[in-house]
Amino acid sequence: MAETNHFNSVFELAEQHDGKQNHHPRVFLERIEKKTDVKAWVVKKVKKKCSCTTAKAKDLIFSFLPVLKWLPKYNVKENILGDLMSGLIVGILLVPQSIAYSLLAGQEPIYGLYTSFFASIIYFLFGTSRHISVGIFGVLCLMIGEVVDREIQRAGYDLDSHVYINNSSTLGPLTVNQTSQTLCDKSCYAITVGTTVTFIAGIYQVAMGFFQVGFISVYLSDSLLSGFVTGASFTILTSQAKYLLGLDIPRSNGIGSFITTWINIFRNIHKTNFCDLITSFLCFLVLIPTKELNERYKSKLKAPMPTELLVVIVATLASHFGKLKENYGSSVSGHIPTGFLPPQPPDWSLIPSIALDAVAIAIIGFAITVSLSEMFAKKHGYTVKPNQEMYAIGFCNIIPSFFHCITTSAALAKTLVKESTGCRTQISGVVTALVILLVLLVIAPLFYSLQKCVLGVITIVNLRGALRKLGDLPKMWRLSKVDTVIWTVTMLSSALISTELGLLIGVCFSLLCVVLRTQRPEGHLLGWVPDSEIYEPLPAYKDLQTKPGIKVFRFEAPIYYANKESFKSMLYKQTGVNPVWELAAKKKTEKQRENCGKTASTNGNQAETSVQLVTQQFEFHTIVIDCGAVQFLDTAGIHTLKEVHKDYGEIGIQVLLAQCSPSVRDSLHQGEYVKKGETKFLFHSVYQAVEYALCASKQNGCCVSEGQCRGKNHTEC
Repeated sequence: MAETNHFNSVFELAEQHDGKQNHHPRVFLERIEKKTDVKAWVVKKVKKKCSCTTAKAKDLIFSFLPVLKWLPKYNVKENILGDLMSGLIVGILLVPQSIAYSLLAGQEPIYGLYTSFFASIIYFLFGTSRHISVGIFGVLCLMIGEVVDREIQRAGYDLDSHVYINNSSTLGPLTVNQTSQTLCDKSCYAITVGTTVTFIAGIYQVAMGFFQVGFISVYLSDSLLSGFVTGASFTILTSQAKYLLGLDIPRSNGIGSFITTWINIFRNIHKTNFCDLITSFLCFLVLIPTKELNERYKSKLKAPMPTELLVVIVATLASHFGKLKENYGSSVSGHIPTGFLPPQPPDWSLIPSIALDAVAIAIIGFAITVSLSEMFAKKHGYTVKPNQEMYAIGFCNIIPSFFHCITTSAALAKTLVKESTGCRTQISGVVTALVILLVLLVIAPLFYSLQKCVLGVITIVNLRGALRKLGDLPKMWRLSKVDTVIWTVTMLSSALISTELGLLIGVCFSLLCVVLRTQRPEGHLLGWVPDSEIYEPLPAYKDLQTKPGIKVFRFEAPIYYANKESFKSMLYKQTGVNPVWELAAKKKTEKQRENCGKTASTNGNQAETSVQLVTQQFEFHTIVIDCGAVQFLDTAGIHTLKEVHKDYGEIGIQVLLAQCSPSVRDSLHQGEYVKKGETKFLFHSVYQAVEYALCASKQNGCCVSEGQCRGKNHTEC
């Protein structure tokens, strides 16, 4: 292994021999020592946070309420037509969906309308995205519905009771001393549970915005979220199947509810209500083709056809005048009151039992909202503030929870409709809220005779986008096999186990995949691109050249405790020399020499029986490790590099490191891989390291003065 104290001289001679003037720095620059005065830093931060000026107060108010900043600049002439059109259309679409998703959350239809109304108004005040549609969302409704059913069972309510008592004075569970008040049945307790979950989820989201922990969303990759939504869509479809068939079966909860529900459906299939079945079939026959036409010709249509609303109106009229409930026993929505209920606080006693459930709901809600906000902001050339978006969606849950609303978030399908119909600003959300307000104040009671199977069909039809992801699996597999496996695991666990556990399993599996990908990364020998300073993998490109006596190896991952053995085994395999085995063979040979020497001395014939042992000569004398892809080293990684350096050095092969980042160089210095100020084993580029090795080994014909290059065996000058 070459050892020199005059790196600059040697490298300069290598440059002269190459006939080029390299502009790379020959030595590493001296790092600036960062001395942090903790006291001064704390004082500076406190002064900055606590200081109050007019400009700072104004910025704080405008950042907290973005509407104050953009609304005074609103261009009525340019924006009002698009905002009115998109708000009106989204409002029309939201009415039937809000009613349908209420059933999914285990609530009465009126609460879905409340939710969409308040969410649209509050996001108008706090949101920074101009295009997303915030309101009731199917996946979150499913998660809330599971919590609601579980708490209703714990409270001992009769799950077969479907009577709704519209009384605003009692929105909590019945107690013995409430004999003077109107009794509160299952529906009252259901909305109490729903609003409490919504309140806690909103608190979590605001806290995440305050502590700026939006980085949590990076653990929810696109493939993971897509798999989760698809898996939840299967669960939603399963929960609505009983309405399509008109079956009155209890809702299954917990692990394996997907399978349990289908078992109950097939056990009771003989009780199918044929009136509901025929109605469901006719609704599918109308909705699916028109939805497909809307998507296919969305670029030509000024607005999508409001087929859902037309189906709801026609189905309600048919049910009312045909007396389907009385004559055929069809299940209908029932009385939907007008107006608003007085505000009520959440049930604080429920918080301990639902606090953990609210975590998953909060994370899914803000992850979908933030990702959609950033996606449409990038598409239309403006910026959104992720932390403010978390505040906005948090307040869209906290404030409405006092007005009998359930958890909200952005939804892709309605956001796409909103964007495609000309939405320009958040004013569109106000128009949507006005449409829902009209329904709440006047039209809601007219939906009394609407069959629940129609709402189930609307819910299932809106799952088409998520279920269609199954057809994209072959394409996803070609793009990334790992993402496809993550998608499949998350989807299956969300559907077959439960939504909350499915999300947790998906996150854990995704992190495991990251670890495995760094644990078994790729490693290649590199070749030189002629007439350049570039080195590329030999298996990937043609016409690459190798320098005599030098192996260049690239490891495409950090070197840490989980992959240190993979690094060594890959290096040994690629170079063809395992220094551990070579050292063991050398020791064995030396031991044989000693034994033979003793035997010959005893017999007095040493010259004739002595074993001539020749040191193993390798086809290379230097290994250059390209560390450009090594983002970090832990303690195990440093020890591994030191071990490799030492083992190869003992068999006469020097190891040089190239393209180490400053943080990696710091780790090497702190781990005493090289002494402070010593740079002979570290190089800025692979090209520099190779030129140094060529000069030091005299393979390139360069002659170095004695004392400038000292080594052993083939590296001797």
